[in-house]
Amino acid sequence: MQMNDSQRIEAPKHKVWEALNDPEVLKASIPGCEDLIKHSDTELEAKVRLKVGPVKATFGGKVTLNDLDPPNGYTIEGEGSGGVAGFARGAAKVHLEEDGPDTTILHYEVDAKVGGKLAQLGARLIDSTAKRLAGEFFTAFGEQVAPGTPAATNEVEADTAPADASPSDSEEKKGWIKGLFGGKKKQDVAGDEGKVDEPAE
Repeated sequence: MQMNDSQRIEAPKHKVWEALNDPEVLKASIPGCEDLIKHSDTELEAKVRLKVGPVKATFGGKVTLNDLDPPNGYTIEGEGSGGVAGFARGAAKVHLEEDGPDTTILHYEVDAKVGGKLAQLGARLIDSTAKRLAGEFFTAFGEQVAPGTPAATNEVEADTAPADASPSDSEEKKGWIKGLFGGKKKQDVAGDEGKVDEPAE
């Protein structure tokens, strides 16, 4: 699944770049993020709890920042496991464009992939989930950097879902950042890592 979009942020480019590298800002922007630990300038560890359709799971793993080009952008990559719910991996290329001294346009290109039980939910549901959470993340990020920033338009370009996708696929929406802020499943100290709640049959 691929998509791209942009977000206008009323803040100087250098300030947006600093926020992109601030774990606290990222944690506050990632939907469902419960923990985000910075191990180095390019490596972080995350714990994210999400609901995708009927499946609820906690994803844990590593996030790596590559192709750093301060203050213009970087590529953020990750791979995460949600136990029996399946896995997610992906990357997002982020580019910052200056639009005057106090305004920045953040462009992003996302390529994500899921497997296991999540993949069985259908391409249409996964795509709608990815679009919604991508929009939620960048809207929250813009608000963190510059309060009052308009919500992301989320006019993304995504792969077309297969024609045989079931109608129920479009009824539920949630789930992109798991593909970016995940990695190998970490052993959660609370003992709920990989926990999946499914509806009764």
